[in-house]
Amino acid sequence: MDTKKLRQKILDLAIHGKLVPQDPNDEPASVLLERIKAEKERLIKEGKIKRSKKSGSSDTLHYENVPFEVPSSWVWCRLEDIVCELKYGTSEKSSSVGKIAVLRMGNITNVGTIDYSNLVYSSNDEDIEQYSLEKDDLLFNRTNSSEWVGKTAIYKEEQPAIYAGYLIRIRPLLISSDYLNTVMNSGYYRDWCYDVKTDAVNQSNINAQKLSQLMIPIPPLKEQGRIVAEMDKWISLIDIVKNGKDDLLTIIKQAKSKILNLAIRGKLVPQDPNDEPAIELLKRINPDFTPCDNEHYQNLSKGWATCRLEDIVDYEQPTAYIVNSTSYNDTYPIPVLTAGKSFIIGHTNEVEGIYSNLPCIIFDDFTTDSKLVEFSFKVKSSAMKILQVKKGIEIDFVAMFMSITRLIGDTHKRYWISEYSKLVIPVPPHAEQKRIIDAVYKAFTKLDTIMESL
Repeated sequence: MDTKKLRQKILDLAIHGKLVPQDPNDEPASVLLERIKAEKERLIKEGKIKRSKKSGSSDTLHYENVPFEVPSSWVWCRLEDIVCELKYGTSEKSSSVGKIAVLRMGNITNVGTIDYSNLVYSSNDEDIEQYSLEKDDLLFNRTNSSEWVGKTAIYKEEQPAIYAGYLIRIRPLLISSDYLNTVMNSGYYRDWCYDVKTDAVNQSNINAQKLSQLMIPIPPLKEQGRIVAEMDKWISLIDIVKNGKDDLLTIIKQAKSKILNLAIRGKLVPQDPNDEPAIELLKRINPDFTPCDNEHYQNLSKGWATCRLEDIVDYEQPTAYIVNSTSYNDTYPIPVLTAGKSFIIGHTNEVEGIYSNLPCIIFDDFTTDSKLVEFSFKVKSSAMKILQVKKGIEIDFVAMFMSITRLIGDTHKRYWISEYSKLVIPVPPHAEQKRIIDAVYKAFTKLDTIMESL
């Protein structure tokens, strides 16, 4: 079950008026909107808020101008019509300690809540007075990546806080903040953010003026309450499913690590006394070979031997080619690899410098990550090394060993390849290497099938 898609489906049903039934006895939203308008006028006259600059479009939105159809008791309006203000946050630099927490864009989650980890603080009394949050304020992330600009979350007064300059405070007037937060986490809203954002280098922006023109479908006030209550039930259920799914994914990940650990210790498949001992294989690779002693592999399975990784692997540093990222296109045939978690950062049609001696193992000097690669590629980062194994050694077995080296010895140390290659690797007979690889892939296939069905 894709809990993320299910959550979005529930949100979208809610804002289309299809999550809870309408009640003909509810006061129509048009009456609520008139009350909000009167309340805003009162606050403006008292000098508590300022009159917003109107866009010049008609106050009455015609049916053909609205994003989608809603029930007859609902109305469409702009965000500026139902809020007291849209206020930018403080621009003062925060500290690791202070009087009050300062919420930043990283504290806004992508599910409409606030994460209170990694907080910074302020002791500026003027900022505390001007930017203090009230219960049920919404925080809008005006500057972020293209994917996450416009993230919005509701403040439930979990702890006193002000907010930083990349956020805009939204203070709703006479409507349910929880309902507005539902709208501003829906698929409709994410599409709107994508359409109106302004893109710059590595970031996108939606300013307060654009935000003020966001069109909001407004149900009767009592229906807003019913929607929020129903949403709470669904979100709680989805969270239960997601937590169960996350627990199972953790178990599967742990199972894979355990399988690999058994594999490199000779405990995954039985030994065959007819197999040629690994020592003979290693001596063919190097007639002067002498087995290594290592505390992790003192009780090797019969027929196995130990050596250093450099005894069975050759490595090279490929030329890092300058690839113009603007020329990346997913339809191009050549993947471009770089160091770090992203690994494949794009595809190009530039043919110079393609590496095709496959399969090989890519090793990242910065992270000690390694990956078995069976497709032609180009390299962008000089931190990457290419490893080839010697005849009689199965590259899949070496890749398995390298994928779990952080589970043995020093799990936090970073290695350069020159140092990493000194690690001791247990080597089974060649025939057993093949049996291990077959057993691992069969087990992984079953586990992957379970993962795909979640």
